[in-house]
Amino acid sequence: MMKKLFKGPKASCLRRTKAVRALAAALLTALLAGLLSGCHGTQGLDPFEMPEEFDTSRQYEITFWAKNDTNVAQTRIYEAAIAGFEALYPNVHVNLRLYTDYGRIYNDVITNIATNTTPNVCVTYPDHIATYMTGSNVVVPLDDVFQNAKYGLAGSELRFDGPSFSQIVPQYIGECRIGEHWYAIPYMRSSEALYINKTFVEKLGYEVPEVATWDWIWEVSEAAMAKNPDGTFALNGQNVMIPFIYKSTDNMMIQQLRQKGAPYSTEDGEVLIFSDVTKELLKEISKHAGSGAFSTFKISSYPANFLNAGQSVFSIDSTAGATWMGSKAPNIDIAADRIVEFETVVRPIPQFDAEHPVMISQGPSICVFNKQDPQEVLASWLFAQYMLTNDVQTAYARTEGYVPVTTKAQQDPDYEAYLSGEGKYADEYSIKLDATRLILDNIPNTFTTPVFNGSASLRDAAGQMIENVCKSMRRGQTVDDAYFDSLYSSVNSLYRLDQLSSTTAGKKELGPLPETSKLLLGGIAAAWVLIGIYVIWDRSKARRKS
Repeated sequence: MMKKLFKGPKASCLRRTKAVRALAAALLTALLAGLLSGCHGTQGLDPFEMPEEFDTSRQYEITFWAKNDTNVAQTRIYEAAIAGFEALYPNVHVNLRLYTDYGRIYNDVITNIATNTTPNVCVTYPDHIATYMTGSNVVVPLDDVFQNAKYGLAGSELRFDGPSFSQIVPQYIGECRIGEHWYAIPYMRSSEALYINKTFVEKLGYEVPEVATWDWIWEVSEAAMAKNPDGTFALNGQNVMIPFIYKSTDNMMIQQLRQKGAPYSTEDGEVLIFSDVTKELLKEISKHAGSGAFSTFKISSYPANFLNAGQSVFSIDSTAGATWMGSKAPNIDIAADRIVEFETVVRPIPQFDAEHPVMISQGPSICVFNKQDPQEVLASWLFAQYMLTNDVQTAYARTEGYVPVTTKAQQDPDYEAYLSGEGKYADEYSIKLDATRLILDNIPNTFTTPVFNGSASLRDAAGQMIENVCKSMRRGQTVDDAYFDSLYSSVNSLYRLDQLSSTTAGKKELGPLPETSKLLLGGIAAAWVLIGIYVIWDRSKARRKS
């Protein structure tokens, strides 16, 4: 009887139902397996836990990505630091990969997160780290690592004399805190400086103040636009004169807003930059861009090249660029016959309130990426921490206008001798030393911008508004209220800033739902929908036959 039952139509229908359900289950299983294997690289990593001991019986090979702006001296310092570390830890081999700019590092890290082929240690910026963190457990949080008695900062088992947490400059380590945790250690710090052709300023009948105001800068810049009857500029007798050039327009806008006490963003990522204050700042900038008294690096080229050729009065660039500034600079990009002799002085960036100067703190930090092997991560952390030792910090700071990020290195007798420019340091470029002292003297006056997933885009947008305004003035376009409404809208859309406003502190910690998770949930829902559709169709068919 049972055999006859299974040979009938209902038995056939039952077999089809089971077959389809089995197929759906198989597809779902395959989908899950594929997605989970895809997650294995970034989403499958467990949170890092510090091992009890560093296993020195094993060999480790770690990768270190760093930025070097074709500066051979910096390359040698990286190589010397690696050699020094490997001498202390012969079971760890460090592979160095150099990039020409931080943007390339950022792009490569983002690309490699999906396959868990990130470097072990990376020189980068906190703005970029906030984006790396959208992958779960990709970047190692360092709170517990810092405090580990054996291998943390100034730990008992370290084979080198590293700084304690309290010996890292608070303003510098503060930038490395994203949300509720530290995700990096500072490596080098710089700020921006105003490099002045004092000879030109005095020729125009002005004196260089200790702290320049924006009004003074604009006034002198416009005065430098006067021309001779033959069309050459009266100040330099040349056909080219751009009195004031700013290298980083994002910093320009950010610092002007800060000096005005105007909004930029909240800590949680709410965008506040499209304000009336921003509009007024842009209007002022547009006037001087229209007269030709002001330009930017992106429009005209490196400020140092114009300064050294006697074609500019003011250049604002990083203190790390001090070795390129001035007619006696050791690094010059123009032909020798174009250099004009003049006296160079270094001052803080222009201020709205000279009595209360405000300037940005900038410079690279170091983060450690998570891996499946905690011992490998510990080896990476040891190397990252080694980069904070006095010898490494002092050596790198000497290459350009950087300052060490630890008070331990800043107070080292050798570094103090370097700052004085005496003895074996008598040949150091004086403008570089002036720029370095400028940073050290203004540490209490420095600030950093909020860091969150998307803060790098907001920074780019800040500079883009200045760039757009300057280009529009050069093209003879009308810059009015309607222009600014359009500018705000286009920049907001270009950098997707409207998508940042919904970012909360909690979301900043966790990041958006990964694409693999979205596919997984979608796949599960689709499989059940298909099963449901088939069951309904099968029952409907059975009812029609009956």
